[in-house]
Amino acid sequence: MKSRSSGSGAAHRQAEDDAGSVTLSSLATYGAMAFPLAFAGLPIYLHAPDFYAVTLQQPVATLGAILLVLRLFDAVQDPFIGSLSDRFHHLRGAVLAFGAMMLGAGFWMLFHPVEAAPLVWFAASVLICTTGFSIVTINYQTLGGLWKINASDRTPVTAAREGFGLAGLLVASVLPAALATVTGLETAFLYVTLGYLPLLAVSLWLLLRWMRSAPLETPQTDTPVMGWWALLRNRWRRLFFGLLFLNIFASAIPAVLVMFFIRDRLGAESYTGLFLLVYFLSGVISMPLWTRLARSFGKVRAWQISLAVAILTFCWAALLQQGDLLAYGLVCALSGLALGADLALPPAILADHIDEDRRQGEASRLFAVMAFLSKSALALATGAALPLLGLFGYQPGIEMTPELNFMLSVTYAALPCLLKLLALCGLLLFEKDLALNRSTV
Repeated sequence: MKSRSSGSGAAHRQAEDDAGSVTLSSLATYGAMAFPLAFAGLPIYLHAPDFYAVTLQQPVATLGAILLVLRLFDAVQDPFIGSLSDRFHHLRGAVLAFGAMMLGAGFWMLFHPVEAAPLVWFAASVLICTTGFSIVTINYQTLGGLWKINASDRTPVTAAREGFGLAGLLVASVLPAALATVTGLETAFLYVTLGYLPLLAVSLWLLLRWMRSAPLETPQTDTPVMGWWALLRNRWRRLFFGLLFLNIFASAIPAVLVMFFIRDRLGAESYTGLFLLVYFLSGVISMPLWTRLARSFGKVRAWQISLAVAILTFCWAALLQQGDLLAYGLVCALSGLALGADLALPPAILADHIDEDRRQGEASRLFAVMAFLSKSALALATGAALPLLGLFGYQPGIEMTPELNFMLSVTYAALPCLLKLLALCGLLLFEKDLALNRSTV
């Protein structure tokens, strides 16, 4: 069923002509919020368990179980947050401020534990922090999707946001450990939280200031709001979200196994930090490349190119042997290159769809679906990768046999390569269906 007449198409082209310009200043003002947001993502799951296990002597298994339950809850609540954010879109600034306060409060609580009930405090802190993170992230991404700009400018917007996010991820991952070598672990996290709160406040102020001047699309009053079933029944969204999940799941498997692969397959545990640095820096540096490719070939075609790069890279990684350090460094650089595309292109494609289909009234819910798929894929990879290896007798840190080396390489690299290949085939097969220069319903 077509949702737009030729008249509405003409109106859309006129809207493109009236779209605001994107400047480096506006990109920086909008993108800055991603830097402090990165502190509450992966670093929470890396640093918080270690902090509670070392400083408060809490059992690692219990901390891991708490994090798993909270991670699942965090993913499930995203659609609910998206629905509320769409309903109260006229209060988006207040919603962002509320989410930022939850994020800041939870982050502070997490590293200022109550010793009388450390596990309860840990669970409450992570819940508050991650809920605030989800509220801010979903609405923040929605603002990028509602920015009234030309379609060719949407990739630079997402690239700027994700570039700031990767930079924040690097700092958040390295800073506590670097400070701990000088001050001790507990004091290091005290300094991190002392610096984090003003950083979050300044970034929020910049974002709210940007909102007052940026041309933002508002939901159309004459467009009925869709229910969840109708929203996801749409063919374009089913194809896009299905291929997106396949790609995210493929990337999540090596993310879960990377520490084990470096230590047990390559015998290079002391180089882990350097490999991760190369990976994330490559992702940051690649953003201008994917912006240029998206403008030259289109966003879907650029995404296809990135998947091809990832497939070739993982094929190479599956062949690596003990001691192949330089080769794995190049694998990290190339996979980081593909990471930049995975972060920058899908949100820009979804923003194009929201604009093309006039779905501004459901924008937060659609970005919430993206967040839900990302968290679900990571949880599924966490729950499947190590148990799968365990079926073949692998245990982290044990002496490796040729058979175990083979299975670790297959699971870490060959399986993601196959999943990425399926995603690429889907993008090639349904490229015309995903094209957005036509009716999308």
